[in-house]
Amino acid sequence: MALVSSFLELVQQLSFVMTVPTFNTFVTVLTGWVFARRHTVTGAILAADAVGAKHHSSFHRLFAQAEWCLDELGLAVFALIAPWVPCDPIMLAVDDTLARKRGLKVYGAGMHHDPMISTRKVARVNWGHSWVVLSVIVRFPFCTERYFALPILFRLYINKQTVAKKGGWYRTRPELAVEMLYTLCRAYENRHFHVVADSTYGGQSVLGDLPDNCDLTSRLDLDARLYEAPRQMLTGHASRRTLNIYGRHDKVRMTDCVARVYAVPDRPLRPVAVEPLTGGRKIQAFYSALHDASAEQVLTWYAMRWSIEVAFQNSKTHLGFEQPQGWTRKAVERTAPTAMLLHTLIVLWFARCGHRHYRRPNCPWYRTKRHASFADMLSTLRRESVREQVLSTPLRGRGSRKLRNTLLHAVQQAA
Repeated sequence: MALVSSFLELVQQLSFVMTVPTFNTFVTVLTGWVFARRHTVTGAILAADAVGAKHHSSFHRLFAQAEWCLDELGLAVFALIAPWVPCDPIMLAVDDTLARKRGLKVYGAGMHHDPMISTRKVARVNWGHSWVVLSVIVRFPFCTERYFALPILFRLYINKQTVAKKGGWYRTRPELAVEMLYTLCRAYENRHFHVVADSTYGGQSVLGDLPDNCDLTSRLDLDARLYEAPRQMLTGHASRRTLNIYGRHDKVRMTDCVARVYAVPDRPLRPVAVEPLTGGRKIQAFYSALHDASAEQVLTWYAMRWSIEVAFQNSKTHLGFEQPQGWTRKAVERTAPTAMLLHTLIVLWFARCGHRHYRRPNCPWYRTKRHASFADMLSTLRRESVREQVLSTPLRGRGSRKLRNTLLHAVQQAA
């Protein structure tokens, strides 16, 4: 099996971060990952039809022992994204997600909050890995109505209990987020960035330690202590407006001003208080470090954050982000992030040329669907890869046997 040449040309631009043998193995694993039903290293070997090409342990060593840096790979992927965002600021999103695991010997695994089984009243935990992810937010010409979050940098959060038991240096999720921001912002000092995040990453530990070429928009606690501004913002004059965010038209009362917080007094902020008049939601408050922005801009920026949640869901559902079974440190820190980097590469490929080959499924029950989902992008990549391989194979001699084997393997994977 082989991926379509247009996708391989995109991946080839990442080859400088690895040696030639390591990169060849990496391409084989990516190929298998695209076609695999079970997204593990051995599952990728089977899906790529690479059994016997080399010893299977060499594919495991790609993640467990090979000399390559995940941050360098992520920055190389960012270089592929940069042409799609020629104007500053470049919008970023940072958030964390849980990858459920089993096994007490898996590196970095611990008990973390599980939002999928928690409610507003009862918080529940689950065993697994907590990943802090930095993504680039992009709007592509083939779908101008939505934003895509493209993951590029990753950090594994290890809780205090695990650090106390196994040893090491404890770092909070916000500290890991700041570390990734500095990695990106220092590599591109001539570009300006703007990160959006929820309240976990909106406190002093992030706002007070941002890189010079990066701003932040986040949620603000309703009891936050502000000065140079009235504390009860919605008790006075507030404007009534209709906001078009999250795909909805909501009527709200909103007000904004310029204020500062005591934790970071040297940075003026633009806080925005919003009282929804429809939908039954509660009063909310947001802020942006770009104090000269309008209230609508602040809310629009924060709404972009939802795209990273969609990226998490797609990576888990279609690319098996939770399925890799490595247990050593390097294997854990590099295998699962590869699934999200593959998500980024697939979206980039679809934006470059894949959308021209997209065939809208004949589903009359989805009358409102106008654009391709990530599942459609992945199926398009699979179909074009098989199509190119079949059409490039001669129908006589060894070619006929190769064609038959290719079709049988594709059918086996589909089954």
